[in-house]
Amino acid sequence: MTFQKMYIKSLIMFALLCGVMSSAFAHRDDGEFQILQARYGTAERNVDVTQTLKELASRDRTFRMGNESFGIDPHPNRIKTLRIYARSDRGEIRTFEYREGSLIDGSLFKGWGGGNWGRSGDYHGAWEDRGSKGSNAANRDNRDDGEYLILSARYGTEERNVDVTDRLKELARSDNNFRMGNRSFGIDPHPNRVKTLRIYARGNRGDVRTFEYIEGSVIDGALFKSWGRGNWGNRGDYKGGWGNGNGNERSQGNRRGDDALNESGQNAQLTIVSAYYGTESRKIDVSRAVRAYARDGRLELKVENDSLGGGDPVPGVVKTLWVTYSVNGGRTQTVRVEERGWLSLPR
Repeated sequence: MTFQKMYIKSLIMFALLCGVMSSAFAHRDDGEFQILQARYGTAERNVDVTQTLKELASRDRTFRMGNESFGIDPHPNRIKTLRIYARSDRGEIRTFEYREGSLIDGSLFKGWGGGNWGRSGDYHGAWEDRGSKGSNAANRDNRDDGEYLILSARYGTEERNVDVTDRLKELARSDNNFRMGNRSFGIDPHPNRVKTLRIYARGNRGDVRTFEYIEGSVIDGALFKSWGRGNWGNRGDYKGGWGNGNGNERSQGNRRGDDALNESGQNAQLTIVSAYYGTESRKIDVSRAVRAYARDGRLELKVENDSLGGGDPVPGVVKTLWVTYSVNGGRTQTVRVEERGWLSLPR
């Protein structure tokens, strides 16, 4: 075979491969909402981060969000929020709010990785603007027909969590959106740990999706069907536990849970024995902070001061995170990741 023929054959194979990859990616890039704009900060001080979010989306399907992600701290010493303003298929404007440190999952949004969103002129709202249909009681009936029907809700950590479906119904009747925490549900299922609310809901296509909200986040009921009326979460609708769903489950907080299954088909148990951050001569215990990122037998964490509690044991020096862990009660292993790198467990 001549060099020219080999070259042409290679080009054809490459084109076919690109076509397959593009088709597969497009299939995974067809969420329910089109992003219009993204802002990061607090109500008093916030900045437009739409373009930076596009860059992050082009590299990662999911990522944990904070100051380092956007390269700016618009309101120092305050907990900040990412607000994504998006349009549904029915033309409604929805606001998705993620508290600093949350894991962002692009599967909810159309064209996430392709960046075909957030164009100039798409959205002219400000921090508090939520589109033509507000979140007050007068507009409740118009916003009570979201895309997902709630099946169940649980609050806590992977080790200790409780069913809060009935309590969530009571809260939903009072408010279309509210800031969630121990006081909301009248219980602290795992003291001294950062807790999470998981809402399990079924989409129009029958797929079960998990919506995850870190303690302190704002829950916006506009996303869910019959939110204020409470015609959801009926007994028998959902029989899964903290990490259970059906084969179509896609988690807003962690889409990689399915990769952490053991041989019996159950979610693997990841145990963080200890975690230290710093240098060989000077390090601090960050075990609690690292454990808070574990979800469904997996842990993904960008190693940086903010994600590990905000402390800097050795300013001006590149630090290291040492983590000792075990899976399903097996032998302990230790991994080390330098600052600004990503820790992904189990390996």
